[in-house]
Amino acid sequence: MNTDTRWIDADGHEIDEDHRGLVYDIRTLIDRRRALGIFGGVAATALLAACAPTASAESPEGAPGSGQPPQGGPGGAPAEQDAGELLDGEVPDETAGPYPADGSNGVNVLDDSGIVRSDIRSSFGSSTTTAQGVPLEIVLTVRDAATGAAMTGAGVYLWHCDRSGDYSLYSDAAKDENYLRGVQQTDETGTVRFTSIYPACYSGRWPHIHFEVYDDVATAVATGPIVKTSQIALPDETNAKVYATEGYEKSVRNASQVTLTQDMVFGDDGGVLQLATMTGSVEKGYTAALSVAV
Repeated sequence: MNTDTRWIDADGHEIDEDHRGLVYDIRTLIDRRRALGIFGGVAATALLAACAPTASAESPEGAPGSGQPPQGGPGGAPAEQDAGELLDGEVPDETAGPYPADGSNGVNVLDDSGIVRSDIRSSFGSSTTTAQGVPLEIVLTVRDAATGAAMTGAGVYLWHCDRSGDYSLYSDAAKDENYLRGVQQTDETGTVRFTSIYPACYSGRWPHIHFEVYDDVATAVATGPIVKTSQIALPDETNAKVYATEGYEKSVRNASQVTLTQDMVFGDDGGVLQLATMTGSVEKGYTAALSVAV
């Protein structure tokens, strides 16, 4: 990342950092997002062009809610990453919240037989209830923040609420269920894929998905040391389309009362490094892709 760019005004004077304006702010934003591949090269170029004084651009391909495939490698990650950029773009540590089921707040689902799975829509064990909702594939690519290398063989535990805003094992309506929770091992590209449903927006929080990264699956199911705990933010455009469908009625009201920049978790930076790239449709289901450096 080039940090030596000089900003010159029309009279040839250098502009200090506090007065560079919107273009500078958005360039800085895009630099951070490119580090994790949330926008592809086309998206960054298009958005920067749109912010330039004499340029205009259409909606960027690969941007959240655009309906276009994400650019780069699996999960929207660029084929190559610059280690210096990744150091600047490590995904923030976030709270696991009150419903992790990892043993840190009561129940521990990680040591249950059946938790290692890619399809997390149904409960396992004594219940086989399947969570209903708009189909969602979650593609998470994990990279080492220090080197940019794919974290092959890492364990990822992922969980989220159902379309009513309830968390399995905790909420009264779902306390006898363990759906929408699962553990997977990253492949040779550092990627895991979970088959799930689109989560609700419940009161006080922006729509999101929780995840924990472990050194490997064995460490995860043994509730060993966690490498990273964070969250995935879902984009407003897709939220609106999903929440207009049957079963998500409560989410419409809840979503109208919160913004990404005011959210208690994503609000500090607007979820810059945590906003998923979305493809798909309500009819066919969506894919939420995110590349994270840990």
